This record gives sequence, structure tokens and C-alpha cells, in this order.
Amino acid sequence: MATTKNLCAQIPIDLHERVSEEREWLGQTTSEYIANLIQDYYNIMEKQKGGIQMTEKGRTMAFQIPEELFQRIKRHLERETLRTGKKLTQRDFVLNLITQALDEADAESAAEQGAPAQPPVAPCVTEEAASADMGTPNENNAV
Repeated sequence: MATTKNLCAQIPIDLHERVSEEREWLGQTTSEYIANLIQDYYNIMEKQKGGIQMTEKGRTMAFQIPEELFQRIKRHLERETLRTGKKLTQRDFVLNLITQALDEADAESAAEQGAPAQPPVAPCVTEEAASADMGTPNENNAV
């Protein structure tokens, strides 16, 4: 086990309650939960050091969803992360759903037209992205 050192900070009560609920749900100690949050933050920052730039290959898609649906998605992502041991991000989840729906639509369209269907596109999740990608700090507000 790594050598540890205490870290204290005063935070607003509502944030403390939110942290407490989440860490209890995950079955983690406060130390484990906070250490994971901080490590995830630094992983994001290291990933962005190279300067993520928008290119012709990358476009942003943003929309609002009902809170109930957002919470369902959040619970699903947490279950899948626990089940597989790999972090499933909102981005990867949505991209996989879109890819799957488009592949099915393309296959239906090709079948209707009697043309051979194009092979489906592989999911866009890489092992590196699945294990290290935490999205952006505002990812909890955009799906």
C-alpha cells in the first residue's frame, strides 16, 4: 500500500451530502471515494494536456433530457462499470447506442432495397477510453 497523507477541506453542506450519498451507494470509504475523484480528475487533465482540438472528424452534439432519464442512465453506467470492471462513460454509452441504431437502420434500408447491407461499424470504445476516460468536468450535465 502506498504511503498516505491526510487532506482536509471545508465544503458546502449540500456538496458533502451529495458526496456522502454517492460514496455510500458505491460502498466506498470517504478516503477511497475522494482519492478516486482526485485521481480521475488528474487523469482527465493529463489526457487533455496534448490539447484536444476540434477537427473535421469530431463534432459536438448536445441536448437536454428529463432528470428521471438522466438518473436511469447514471445508474446503468454505474452498474456496467461494477459488472465489467471498466469505466463506461456517458459518451461511450451514447455513441454505442447511436452506432447500433444506425447499423440496424442501414440493414433495414438495404433489405428493403434488396441491396447487400454494409458491415456494421465497430463500437467507438477503446480499452484505453473505457478504462481512463472520465469525460469532461461538465459531463454530468450533458449526455
